[in-house]
Parts: sequence; structure tokens; C-alpha cells
Amino acid sequence: MGLPQIILVPGLLNDAELWRDQLEGLRGAARPVVADITKGETLRELAQAVLDIGEERFALAGFSLGGIVAQEVMRIAPERISHLALLDTTMLPDDAARMQERQRIIALAEVPGSFLGLGERLLRSYFAEQHLENHEMIERVREMTRRLGPEVLIRQSRIDRPDGRADLVRITCPTLVLCGREDVITPPSLHLALASSIPGAWLKILPESGHLTPIEQPEAVTEELIRLLKH
Repeated sequence: MGLPQIILVPGLLNDAELWRDQLEGLRGAARPVVADITKGETLRELAQAVLDIGEERFALAGFSLGGIVAQEVMRIAPERISHLALLDTTMLPDDAARMQERQRIIALAEVPGSFLGLGERLLRSYFAEQHLENHEMIERVREMTRRLGPEVLIRQSRIDRPDGRADLVRITCPTLVLCGREDVITPPSLHLALASSIPGAWLKILPESGHLTPIEQPEAVTEELIRLLKH
């Protein structure tokens, strides 16, 4: 039997660079492929982009916005997913404050010359405090931000975040829920509720990590994905 395919779905303003360490670390345990969610206008379109590159049956890992996309994939075609990992993500819809914040980000991104400054402000909320001076990590995120640009930020920020809570109980494949202990964007308490709602799911909280676990704790993320694939 050949190695299973695993599709890795990046988050907001992320591309394959987010998963660089996992792409290398998973070889030998799986055939990793990174999805592109930079082009669709709706959550359904982003989920379909994932399904289009997937084999008849595949494992799926989604980070942040990619985790929201992964949940949509589970609503569309659960029979095609053998294993699921939801990293630093949410199943909740935007509340009024979060919707207002997204509108503010969109408005700022539309102002010529303001995008890189906006990206710098967002970047500070991504990392655990001990990584805020890690220039290699920070530069990886800056490069993705520059490469993808304001159009992708605006398009992805306009994607509707639905209330996925009622659908979680229908997930039956082996499921890993993972986050950083210092994630202030999608905190551990949210992931505890997420894991508790999925039958048989297990929760892994990584120390010394904020929101960007694939970059901040790459070996631990890879180890947990390999553990998932063995179920």
C-alpha cells in the first residue's frame, strides 16, 4: 500500500511556506500537498479547490482560515476524508466586534501604501512573546505577506465564517485539534470546546507557541500529524 495523501491548507495570507517544515517532515509517512485558497470568493469555492486536488480519499489538515475551509470540506464530502487535523482555528461565526475588525482591515488594505504597515501590526499578534524577536520566523511571515499582497487579504477577509458548531458532531474520522498555548487569536479554551464537540477527537496544546504553530513548533506539529495518520 502506498503512502496516504495529506492536503495541508494554509491560513489567511499564507501559502506553502507556512507548511515548509511539515512538507519535509511528513515525507516517509505521507504524500503532502499544499492547497491554494487565495483565489475563491466564497468558503464553498475554497473547499472545492481542496477537493479538486484531493485523491478519492485523503487526509486533511487546516490551519486558521484553512481550518474553517477544512470544516466546509467535511460538510461537502466527509466520505473522502480519512483523517482530519484542525490547527489554531475556530468553528464560531464572527461576532459583531470581529466583523467590524475585518471591515477595518479591508478598508486599511484598500488604502494605497498602507498594506505592509497593516501586515506588520497583524504579525505582532501571531507569535508567542518569546518569538517576537525571532527574525527568521518573522521574515518568513513577512515574505508571505509581501508575496500574496493586499488583494488576497481583502478577498480572504470577505469570506463568510459560518457557525459550524452543529456540524462537528457529524465528524467521525480520527481528528486532531491543536493550538499554541499562547494563541490569542484562537485561544486554547476555544480548541477545548472544538475538540469536545467532535466524537473521539483529541486536543494537543503546544507550549511556547502562539497562533503560528507550524512555524513556531514545527517538529511538534509534524509529530502530531504523523500520530494522527497512524490512527
